[in-house]
Amino acid sequence: MGPDEPLRAARWLALLTPAALLAGAYISQYGFGLPPCEMCWWQRYAHFAALGLALLAFVLPARAMVALAGLAIAVGGLIGGFHAGVEYGWWQGVTACTANTFAKGGDPLAAILAAPVIRCDVAPWSLFGISLAGWNFLFSTAAALAIAFLLTRGRKAA
Repeated sequence: MGPDEPLRAARWLALLTPAALLAGAYISQYGFGLPPCEMCWWQRYAHFAALGLALLAFVLPARAMVALAGLAIAVGGLIGGFHAGVEYGWWQGVTACTANTFAKGGDPLAAILAAPVIRCDVAPWSLFGISLAGWNFLFSTAAALAIAFLLTRGRKAA
């Protein structure tokens, strides 16, 4: 394995991880009717940042951009871990909730009154007892650690 291989692998991992997690989030939202709560959006924001930084790693100094993308992935994962803890009742969460209240051409007051409240403390779906936020924590943390490992391995080989 050449000295550039770990950096190349880290760059692709930094790109594909947030892309896959965001794709999963949007598929669950639009394909399965699971609208995001406020903390879900926070996780998405971190992954959008990671995706942008990973894309920049293809045109700017790669090591720095990949490291920043890995950090953004870790932040998204930590937010997911906090959110999962709120869903499981391990600690108190935030009070903000999200609702899409304004439909085009409709009565705003009726839309507000009829809008569903998306609670941050209730997991709308789980697999093997792990919520979407919990899966985000697991995948993001593993990817961030792998990116850090690859970056340090690439530096030692150089």
